[in-house]
Amino acid sequence: MTRFGYTLMTEQSGPRELVRYAQQAEDVGFDFEVSSDHYSPWLTSQGHSPYAWTVLGAVAHATSSVELMTYVTCPTLRYHPAVVAQKSATLQLLSEGRFTLGLGSGESLNEHVVGEGWPGVDTRQEMLAEAIEIIRELHTGELTTFDGAYFRVDSARIWDAPDGGVPIGVAVSGESSLSRFAPLGDHLIAVQPEAELVTGWDQLHEGESRKIGQVPVSWDPDEDAAIARAHDQFRWFAGGWSVNADLPTPAGFAAATQFVRPQDVAASIPCGPDLDKLAEGVRPFLDAGFTDIAIVQIGDERQDDFLREAAGPLLERLRAL
Repeated sequence: MTRFGYTLMTEQSGPRELVRYAQQAEDVGFDFEVSSDHYSPWLTSQGHSPYAWTVLGAVAHATSSVELMTYVTCPTLRYHPAVVAQKSATLQLLSEGRFTLGLGSGESLNEHVVGEGWPGVDTRQEMLAEAIEIIRELHTGELTTFDGAYFRVDSARIWDAPDGGVPIGVAVSGESSLSRFAPLGDHLIAVQPEAELVTGWDQLHEGESRKIGQVPVSWDPDEDAAIARAHDQFRWFAGGWSVNADLPTPAGFAAATQFVRPQDVAASIPCGPDLDKLAEGVRPFLDAGFTDIAIVQIGDERQDDFLREAAGPLLERLRAL
């Protein structure tokens, strides 16, 4: 049976609010929660970007059963993979085994801030593959020295390492990333509902795996308000990964989406009070074979109302699909 998750959208909410939403989402019955890991919001109207790992540590203690995940962390520029290995191991212990480390090759928006430039996509994927190797090795708890093409690790050890390490999901978007990462990851992450990604992953990956997608919705009793909010805060979504990965600032995203109209957003993101319509928004991922789908409720101003009034009935409709 498909599992449905809630997205802790760090770009649109402050840290204390995110912890409260995480508690409410667990109480209402979501199966898992994913957190973005950004240094900056896509658009200034979103207005937030707290440190995801501090938030997740608090969420791990504020919740008791819901699974947690990064969606996704880039372990190559802003973070060294040895640091990602340590903090993911710690979070796995804090959550008592409820955490999955979601990894990806990153976006310029978040990674350029450390002043190390922004490599091409082939280099980014090579760096990610090397980072996964380092993280896996460090999660054994053994003393590790690594000398790779992009990273060095010198006599490092994770002293508080969970038994069995931490499951790793990897974001893929096409044939190249599939062939590289399906043998390295435990689970597939994808933002496009493409059946070819699922079948390709299964052909290259050994053993059981989850296929984890994400769908934005804009619930509001007023459909016009829902569309306006989605256009104001989520019109960047129309750009697609190949464009969004290379834009360095919120100003760049604003310029790239200046001609996206509210009706364009409404055509791609379910908006309004109709919960059946919102539930139907996940169908492409169901049809493509995804096992886990995380819902994004757009906008901080309606999160409490969404979780209190709409999330429970929406989950019933989603599970009925």
